[in-house]
Amino acid sequence: MKLKIALLAGDGIGPEVIDQAVKVSDAIAKKFDHQIEWMPALTGAVAIDAVGEPYPDSTHEVCLASDAVLFGAIGHPRFDNDPSAKVRPEQGLLKMRQKLGLFANVRPTFTFPSLIDKSPLKRERIEGTDLVFLRELTGGIYFGERGRKDDGNTAFDTCTYTRSEIQRLAKKGFELAMTRSKKLCCVDKANVLESSRLWRETVQSMEKDYPEVEVAYEFVDAVAMRLVQWPNSYDVLITENLFGDILTDEASVISGSMGLMPSASVGSKISLFEPIHGSFPQATGKDIANPLATVLSAAMMFEMAFGLHEEGALIRKIVDQSLEEGIVTEDLIEGNDKAYKTSEVGDYLASQIK
Repeated sequence: MKLKIALLAGDGIGPEVIDQAVKVSDAIAKKFDHQIEWMPALTGAVAIDAVGEPYPDSTHEVCLASDAVLFGAIGHPRFDNDPSAKVRPEQGLLKMRQKLGLFANVRPTFTFPSLIDKSPLKRERIEGTDLVFLRELTGGIYFGERGRKDDGNTAFDTCTYTRSEIQRLAKKGFELAMTRSKKLCCVDKANVLESSRLWRETVQSMEKDYPEVEVAYEFVDAVAMRLVQWPNSYDVLITENLFGDILTDEASVISGSMGLMPSASVGSKISLFEPIHGSFPQATGKDIANPLATVLSAAMMFEMAFGLHEEGALIRKIVDQSLEEGIVTEDLIEGNDKAYKTSEVGDYLASQIK
């Protein structure tokens, strides 16, 4: 199979972890007789430096011409520390999601047997955890009307949703639940927010189309508590943009490291695959960042974008093997165990595939 993949390395550790995912993907392609055409493009702070825009039109054209997008991370401290900055790397991410129609973020959270005691939560609370968040990506408070008034002394951000935006996200959630344990949780704040009441009534109206799915409705604050008490009680959760942003980061630490969790952002035409972590500027250029989340994102890409499930399964298998054998970066070591460099982990994974 010929695969055209846009490669958006981004900022910080993005290029370093993306390099390892490319190594692994190329090894997979060779083993299974695929041809990958990598299509590099700029986004984030590096794109601002080069052309003044965090998601240039040229990058958008590359993405549109591809079958899938593999993305690293964006962000730079000089923008984080400058509240007056008019152009920011994160604007590129929002623009990319909107222009590519990436309306659903798929974030799995699962545990690795060899790392279960590295979680900040007790073993008995997290064993068996295997949940997936579907977060709406192109609506809500991040895209609503915003501004200042009263001479800049009052600020406002507006959360707006349409029924159709909720329906398309919920449809993905119901469909995913049907392939798993047939349990779906709608996360909202319907006791306070009008937008959440629309979410709840819309999902309720769709239940009849999926009679086999058991649907629960929980307030976001209750879910935030239960995620650290009994995360293994959840299966598929759907929620709006802001709630999903916060809850998925909370869920990500259950596994023991944010460097382990992959994600996908899907739309009607193209999908983007990325690790859940940020650009980690403190580690940039040190060859110490954990590449496994990016490698596992590539596994999701093979499966979800191309239907290549054997290839994705092999990537996950060799990632599990690297964890069991201790071929890991410094965020996962204990005591005097050896810490491997980012590039060494990538080399190991690729060699095991070959």
